[in-house]
Amino acid sequence: MRLKNKAALVTGAASGMGASIARVFASEGASLVLTDVLASEGEAVATSIRTEGGEALFVHQDVTREADWQRAIAAVLERYGRLDIVVNNAGISGGLPDRLDVAAFDRLMAVNARGTFLGMKYAIECMQDAGGGSIVNVSSISGIVGQDFVHMGYNGAKGAIRTMTKSAAVQFGPAGIRVNSVHPGIMPPMRTSQTSADPAIRARVLAGVPLRRAGRVEEVACAVLFLASDEASYITGAELVVDGGLIAV
Repeated sequence: MRLKNKAALVTGAASGMGASIARVFASEGASLVLTDVLASEGEAVATSIRTEGGEALFVHQDVTREADWQRAIAAVLERYGRLDIVVNNAGISGGLPDRLDVAAFDRLMAVNARGTFLGMKYAIECMQDAGGGSIVNVSSISGIVGQDFVHMGYNGAKGAIRTMTKSAAVQFGPAGIRVNSVHPGIMPPMRTSQTSADPAIRARVLAGVPLRRAGRVEEVACAVLFLASDEASYITGAELVVDGGLIAV
């Protein structure tokens, strides 16, 4: 098993990509703490993992709050005695009709960028004491290229994740901490998606994808698994694009 004897924290794990990452990690032997603001859904994912013989605990967490991060990290250490992997997956969609809305910009930056920064901050502080670890940040192709159907705050926040990942990799590599980012392309719409869930917009974008289809959440989960595992032991500061070739066009 690729994550045997590893303790991992996965944010935004109540549904979609986060739930898929959690299940793939559990199948590879990880001991998990799953977090989300959606308590009942998150508990259900943790319960399903335990039912299948895995090890998982759910902790309610708002990733924009430092106190919630402190509590989540403490839960991992109390239950497993170590923290090897953090996946900063929690985020909200930028597929909003008003792409100049200031309140939307602030919210996108708070959840997507600040939430990821706080995740790195508290993971790094813990991993430094333990001699290393792996952090995987879920960004997006929206952090690499501009798009006409998302709020620019989403591009900005996902771009911040991309660059903060490289900064953390450079600064904390000497401590044995690897930090990488994954950049999904067109995936199933998030529950917060609006314009990016519009069938006409999706059809237009998918027409430009060389593989001619949307991605599956488990395809992203497998990319995250690789970067989190010891198979990627000499990879840090990298960005792994999972987009069916969209931004290669």
